[in-house]
Amino acid sequence: FNPKPVIDPTMAMLNKFIRPMVQQSARKTLSRGFASDIDVLENLAESIMTEDQRSYRDLARGFARTELEPHAADWDKNSHFPKETIREAASLGFGAIFCDDEYGGTGLGRVDGSIIFEELSSGCTSTTAYLTIHNMCAWMVDSFGSIEQRAKWLPQMASMDLFASYCLTEPGSGSDAASLSSRATK
Repeated sequence: FNPKPVIDPTMAMLNKFIRPMVQQSARKTLSRGFASDIDVLENLAESIMTEDQRSYRDLARGFARTELEPHAADWDKNSHFPKETIREAASLGFGAIFCDDEYGGTGLGRVDGSIIFEELSSGCTSTTAYLTIHNMCAWMVDSFGSIEQRAKWLPQMASMDLFASYCLTEPGSGSDAASLSSRATK
């Protein structure tokens, strides 16, 4: 199976126009300080976001401030996995961001997901890292699963009644996927 790459028009625009501006701004930041350049980048981001993207951002930002940030240090210190808080995030649509709404997903694109995850990570990077992995797993089921598999698993994943993750490691490569040498054969 060798799928053709999908070219997202938003990503194409970002790569062609926005990335060079950000790189130029980053060079200026390194040379003379960053406060004014951060303002420029925030204004630039604000100007290219859709109204829906601003809504997702604001929702994720509010959740990060009220539900993640106040607890993040304690969760990390005590190795606590905040199941109920994660389920609250799912109730906002953050459990299956890239999945079809037919199965409980939000049906958003990668740029939308990036906006959401950036805001959530400002509250708790550990919890957000898990949310990104869970969403990747849900996307894989939605993209490559049969209709029956999607119907069985995605509603539970979208609500986070079912938590998903994956493992990527082996001796000699750690989590470097390019260095894996194990192969599955039939």
